[in-house]
This record gives sequence, structure tokens and C-alpha cells, in this order.
Amino acid sequence: MSNIKSIFKWLLAIAFVLAGANHFINPAFYLKIMPPVLPAPLFLIYLSGFFEIALGVLLLIPKFTRSAAWGIIALLIAVYPANIYMALNANLFPEFNQALVYLRLPLQFVMIAWAFWHTKTAE
Repeated sequence: MSNIKSIFKWLLAIAFVLAGANHFINPAFYLKIMPPVLPAPLFLIYLSGFFEIALGVLLLIPKFTRSAAWGIIALLIAVYPANIYMALNANLFPEFNQALVYLRLPLQFVMIAWAFWHTKTAE
């Protein structure tokens, strides 16, 4: 694996572990952006945090890199409704710059592409 790809794999893994940990440290933030139609929001927040941490760690284990990358893609797709909810209801989040709320939408696809890069070869 190239050094650049290895660095980006570590960055993705660290980002997911930190983001997952934040679900447990600051669940109130995630409760606020959770679409109200979803059941058991706190459970879903902890569940997604658990999987973010697990997938971030598994990404660094060569035997599981490809599977973890596919899991990250699935997770990013699964949490996308929260980003859409936040963008459609940006007025509920005055503490966030409106442009950044909308920037999260295409950024999710960048994250998916980043994870997809690590599905390409067994590492």
C-alpha cells in the first residue's frame, strides 16, 4: 500500500473512532439532529457511535480493512438522513453556520469515496 493511502486510512480510522467516541461524550448534540421520525433516538446514537468506533479500529486491521470500509460506507448512508434533516431545518441550529450545515451534505459523499478507496485492494 502506498504511504499516502496508508496515511489516509489512518486519518479515516482516527476520524471515525473520535466521532464515535463523541456519540458517547456528547449525545445531546446528536439527539438534537436526529430526525424525530426515528424510534429510540438515544439507542440509535449509541449504536452508531459503537459502529463508528468498531469500524474505525477494524479499518486498521489488514484482514478486515475491506469489510470495514464497506461498513463505513453503509454507516455513512445510514446517518445521511440526519444531515438532510439538519439542512432542511437549519433554523433549528442557529449555533451552526448555515453554509456549514449545507456543506455537510456533499461532504458525506467525499467521505464515502474516501472509504471506497479502501475497498479496492486487500491491505
